Amino acid sequence: MSKLVRIVQVDVQGRFFKAEKVVGWAKNHCLSLSLVPSIKAGRLCVPRESLEIAISRLKEQETLTKKPSQNLKNLAKDEYETNFVSAVVPPGEIGVKFDDIGALEEVKKALNELVILPMRRPELFSHGNLLRPCKGILLFGPPGTGKTLMAKALATEAGANFISITGSTLTSKWFGDAEKLTKALFSFASKLAPVIIFVDEVDSLLGARGGAFEHEATRRMRNEFMAAWDGLRTKDSQRILILGATNRPFDLDDAVIRRLPRRIYVDLPDAENRVKILRIFLAQENLEPEFHFEKLAEATEGYSGSDLKNLCIAAAYRPVQELLEEEKKLAKVYILMSSTVVFWNGCIILVVHLSMDPAEGDSNDVVPVLRPLNLDDFIQSKAKVGPSVAYDATSQNELRKWNEQYGEGGSRKKSPFGF
Repeated sequence: MSKLVRIVQVDVQGRFFKAEKVVGWAKNHCLSLSLVPSIKAGRLCVPRESLEIAISRLKEQETLTKKPSQNLKNLAKDEYETNFVSAVVPPGEIGVKFDDIGALEEVKKALNELVILPMRRPELFSHGNLLRPCKGILLFGPPGTGKTLMAKALATEAGANFISITGSTLTSKWFGDAEKLTKALFSFASKLAPVIIFVDEVDSLLGARGGAFEHEATRRMRNEFMAAWDGLRTKDSQRILILGATNRPFDLDDAVIRRLPRRIYVDLPDAENRVKILRIFLAQENLEPEFHFEKLAEATEGYSGSDLKNLCIAAAYRPVQELLEEEKKLAKVYILMSSTVVFWNGCIILVVHLSMDPAEGDSNDVVPVLRPLNLDDFIQSKAKVGPSVAYDATSQNELRKWNEQYGEGGSRKKSPFGF
């Protein structure tokens, strides 16, 4: 035991947060080795091997933090894995947390139970075959509801690396390279675990197979992706999550839906959630003292989070436009006041005396003061920025129907059983 204590003290340099990481990784490794771990006096006995592996992992993580791009290139074994180096974002560089996202509390709670909790408390998920970390999650809903932002925040909260891929990431002009790129994606991700592979617009990459216009190379790439995805299920110690996002889940292949067992609907925010979103967007803005967030939320029915952001930007421009108009008026008045009317050769001539305009002479030293934003700015801006999705649109109805059938909401949520 004294040797183990000395190892921890030397390698983590007495820092508590590093020690927590080492202990968590060591527990995860220990529990992944045996179904019946050694427990004495109610405490888990971690072998030396697990602790040394956790410490070596801490060293690798610190090295990656110092020179992330160069060290990621060293991890890539060939040119195909090198293609994904630029797509990797370490958790400390994402810059988005759950607190930065207004509303979506139910989605945050579900992701915390499915992803974050198994990573932080692996000992709770080491017994039996049912309590295993989820390997596939689908976020679906209308455009602009925060699905991509939620994926980034999840990577930050879980302390996982983030790899974002699209259809173009896994395609190549050379026949056969798509399958090699797909294999390289999963082999490279296994070296970066814990990692979240985020597939934005997953329907374009893993749509239904067998279409009349489906290319042979695309079909082979999809087959390879799903085969490699299934291979992850035999490696529970490698914490790799496939997180897909789409606004057209009904275009997904049935085999893909099966591999995404948790399907979470990210709907348009209601009035209460719109208040939360607006408070985050306007937290650092100059608002009038009696600004009513509730009235603004009621007036923006059907707006997504992205629509609300665009509305706030449009409203923020109104004080700027008013200030510029005032400056133009002052400039015209100054020209008239500093001019002289002269009669010469039967003509009336306006002579302008060129001098330093006091309003412009110290423009570099004086910061213009904008008036506070008021509710009328947002109401007037609604004429320019409206909701991007109609509540009763065909796509919206299809999303709700798909959620009833395959998602975690709808009428099935009200019943404890599926029948």
